[in-house]
Amino acid sequence: MQFSLDRVDKRIEELRDFTVKTLCDLISYPTVNPPGDKYREITEYLTSVLKELGLDVRVFEVPKHIVAKYYPDYADYPRYNIIARVSKGSGPVIHFNGHYDVVPAGSGWTMNPYKPVVRDGRVYGRGASDMKGGIATIITMAKAIVESDIEFNGTIELSFTPDEETGGQTGVGYIVEQGIVKPDYAIVAEPSSLNMIWIGNKGAVWLLVEVFGKQAHGSTPWRGINAFEMMVKLAYRIIYELKPKIELKKSKYEYDEPEGAKATITIGGEVRGGAKVNIVPGYYAFTIDRRVIPEETVDEAEREILNFIDKVRRDIPELNVKTRVLAKFDATVTDPTTPLVQTAIKSAEEVLKTKPRVTVCIGGLDTRYFQTRGIQAITYGPGIPAVAHTSDEYIHIDDMVAMAKIYSRIVLSLLAK
Repeated sequence: MQFSLDRVDKRIEELRDFTVKTLCDLISYPTVNPPGDKYREITEYLTSVLKELGLDVRVFEVPKHIVAKYYPDYADYPRYNIIARVSKGSGPVIHFNGHYDVVPAGSGWTMNPYKPVVRDGRVYGRGASDMKGGIATIITMAKAIVESDIEFNGTIELSFTPDEETGGQTGVGYIVEQGIVKPDYAIVAEPSSLNMIWIGNKGAVWLLVEVFGKQAHGSTPWRGINAFEMMVKLAYRIIYELKPKIELKKSKYEYDEPEGAKATITIGGEVRGGAKVNIVPGYYAFTIDRRVIPEETVDEAEREILNFIDKVRRDIPELNVKTRVLAKFDATVTDPTTPLVQTAIKSAEEVLKTKPRVTVCIGGLDTRYFQTRGIQAITYGPGIPAVAHTSDEYIHIDDMVAMAKIYSRIVLSLLAK
């Protein structure tokens, strides 16, 4: 296999300018989510690039009623999932995924975020690290293998999907749940960095807690029930009674940061209520963000919170509170001893001459959609997690080249002829 790898490595180096151009082209499409701008345009571009490589390409538009289910305010913005394949033989299917949506640019940029800049071995622009750099790397890997006429037994499958930044239900979630893709192995090219392989991610349950009082004039507060005061009493109990109990729960897995191993709860990320300075507020609400470790389920975490709120309600009879689930997904993990994880580690060591860390990601990842179906899946991609979603976002060109070499080794190992 070494001869094949040498040929592919050489071709990847020759494709360095192609990789940079592809990334720059992708950045120039401001695929901002929400609402879902320029999805059609970037889909047409990617379809053209992939067909030029000789891949079998299909585009799946998500039905409008499904878009409306998850994004009712943006149902008029169509969503497209691109699937490309190259097959040789009847062996396993290895899938590579990248999301093409990006978060809004925000402030603080010293350049136009959608006019990429190549400087000092870096490419700058919104999405450079998260994760259009990963898409360019996947395409480079596929192009190098195809053009090197390398033999393998199986299918290399690529998907480029929308809406990861808003949950992924109409992207990876859609193509997996609809059975459009059914791979044996999956690699999501989120920017974990070269030296980090994420084998899973923590789960989350998001709740909206609504507290109802009785509105009254500020000069006669005794005629009302102050919803803000009721909310504060509830929040105080959560902070000083429930939060310490939750944070005692620790995961057995390694995380990017040691603190990431514990279950967490964050309240007040969003607060609603109040009308005017001289009104006793009749309504207040706050959010709860409960992060779940793999050793527990989101249903257990939700029940724990609801049972605690019921206890506080019994202690404070005038507390009128309702809760609503905004979103939830379980933590997922791929066993680190599986062939995919071990092959990825070995492939990275060959290219980097150092062993990458194998950890669980603190945040949520589209990889969970594969893992919940029992598919061996990891998150491993070029880029810098710390610059994702920031101004002057960038990626190192050398990192994309190195990762393309790692991907090719994973493919040729798992699809060995």
